[in-house]
Amino acid sequence: MESSFRKTLRYFFSGMLFIVPVAATGYVIYFLFTWLDNLLGIPYPGVGFVIIIGAITLFGYLTSNLAFQTIATWLDHIINRIPMVKLIYSSVKDLIGAFVGDKKKFNKPVLVLLNKENNLHQIGFVTQSDLSELGLNDMVSVYLPHAYNFSGDHFVLHKDRITPLNMSGSVAMKYVVSGGVSGFVKEDSPQE
Repeated sequence: MESSFRKTLRYFFSGMLFIVPVAATGYVIYFLFTWLDNLLGIPYPGVGFVIIIGAITLFGYLTSNLAFQTIATWLDHIINRIPMVKLIYSSVKDLIGAFVGDKKKFNKPVLVLLNKENNLHQIGFVTQSDLSELGLNDMVSVYLPHAYNFSGDHFVLHKDRITPLNMSGSVAMKYVVSGGVSGFVKEDSPQE
C-alpha cells in the first residue's frame, strides 16, 4: 500500500514538473497577447502582438538608415536634456542595451570571491573592466544578479577577487537566475 502511494506521489510530482512550467509559460504568453490587444483596442487575438513586433522592427530598420540616425540622435539628445525624463530614458536604454545591441554587458561571466574565510563565491558579470577615470585602477564593476528575480547587486571589486569563467553570458545568467538548478547546459544543445 505504502509503495503504491509513493509511486503515485512520484508520478504526481513528475507530472507537475512538466505541466506547471508549460502552463505558466502559456499563461504569460496569453496575458501578453491579451494585454497588447487591449492596449491597442484590437478585437482579434494576436494582431496587437504582430503590430507591436512589426513597429519595433520597422523602427530598428529606420534607425539603421543614415538619414533616420540623424533624427534619432537629435531626439536622443533632446530627451537627455530633460532632467527627470533623462533618468528614466537613459536607465531603460542602458538596461536594454546590456542585453541586446552592440554594447552587450552581460557577456563576461566571473566567479566572485565574496568571503575568503568561508570560501564563499557567487557568479556575476563584469560590466566595466576599466575604472581608472574614478581613480580605481585595479578595480572592476561587477553585477551579481539575484536568483528567480529581475534584480541584483552592483559591486566594485578588486581584480584579484574575480575569476573569469569559461562559459557564455547567457548560460551563466540562466544558471544564476535559476538558483543553480539549470546547470550549465548550452541553449542550443539538447538536454539529456
